[in-house]
Amino acid sequence: MKNVKMGIIGLGAEGGLYAGFLADGKVKGMVIGAICDIDPAKKALCADKYPGIPFYDNYIDMLESGDVDAIVTCVPHYLHPEMGIEALKRDIHALVEKPAGVYTKQVQELNDFAATKPELTFAIFFNQRTNPLYQKLKELIDQDEIGEIRRTNWLITTWWRPQGYYDQSEWRATWKGEGGGVLVNQAPHQLDLLQWICGMPKKVYANVKYGYQRTITVEDEVTAMFDYENGATGVFITCTHDVLGTDRFEILGDKGKIVVDDSKRITIKRLMKPEPEMSSTMSMQDVMKIFMGQSASEIYSEEVLEFESVWGAQHIAVLENFAANINDGTPLIAAGSEGIHGVRLANAIHLSGFLGQEVEIPFDEEQYVAELNKKIEEEQQMEVSQ
Repeated sequence: MKNVKMGIIGLGAEGGLYAGFLADGKVKGMVIGAICDIDPAKKALCADKYPGIPFYDNYIDMLESGDVDAIVTCVPHYLHPEMGIEALKRDIHALVEKPAGVYTKQVQELNDFAATKPELTFAIFFNQRTNPLYQKLKELIDQDEIGEIRRTNWLITTWWRPQGYYDQSEWRATWKGEGGGVLVNQAPHQLDLLQWICGMPKKVYANVKYGYQRTITVEDEVTAMFDYENGATGVFITCTHDVLGTDRFEILGDKGKIVVDDSKRITIKRLMKPEPEMSSTMSMQDVMKIFMGQSASEIYSEEVLEFESVWGAQHIAVLENFAANINDGTPLIAAGSEGIHGVRLANAIHLSGFLGQEVEIPFDEEQYVAELNKKIEEEQQMEVSQ
């Protein structure tokens, strides 16, 4: 097995993390081929920290250098599709960071181009899909452990960010720089997991608040309601101003319920009989026992599964899986083409907020881009007036 020479584009928090893992030999089948960053200060840092590793201030030059077999895009979201396409054009494998892009139209262009290069590896960095807890949750749902889904609820507010976080740079938390707030920066993994495990809703109605508790132009509070094809409903709530944040994911089925707490514990309550059968066959005397809490053990069984997540292990797993796919065709944890689903869900929530109305999925992609451009224009006008 050869070592894949990885080109890291962007040496910020994520790029620095991956460079450290590779330099320390923690990723089987992969080494650092080169590093690229437009910040001149990063060149001196790399010379000191990663001696002998080629450094570029232009990613195209890196792609054409012969120093890399693959790249990972640790750059602002708008650039992910462009960089992915440019790499694939030059027969270089592409691992795109989440989200795959800001809007579905640009992500589809990446997917379409990648489809013309089936011999290359194209993946997206959905490291939460390697989390044993969420793998187990998907297995439970796929194996019909709680029956047909009736409702999903995910309250994920563990993203507390103080004002100083947003004031670090001008591009952060802007429509022009990031393409949104909590939906595109903090919560993409949850949006991916939600649709990966429970399926994509058909309709979205969202209450989206922009600069609600922070001095920013993008969303820092979201409450979205979903309708699914089978009539099930869902709620997704997220924000960046809850310093006592909650992470609770609940899935109700007609044969039971699963509750995930803090992404560490799964509680499975399996009904002895499906709820429709209980409803049609139980006497009111038996029903009263339920109301009085006298027959819980006769109604359902309970199983609790505890999980521990080793810091960094999920990221290393994605990098190793990417290298293994290049080397021997090992199936990808998340093919690059799957990145569009979470972007589509985020776009639908945004569009509902922009328009103040329910949005069907699929939606008008041109309309989304037009509304996004309006937000960018308003933002620029605010900057001028200030």
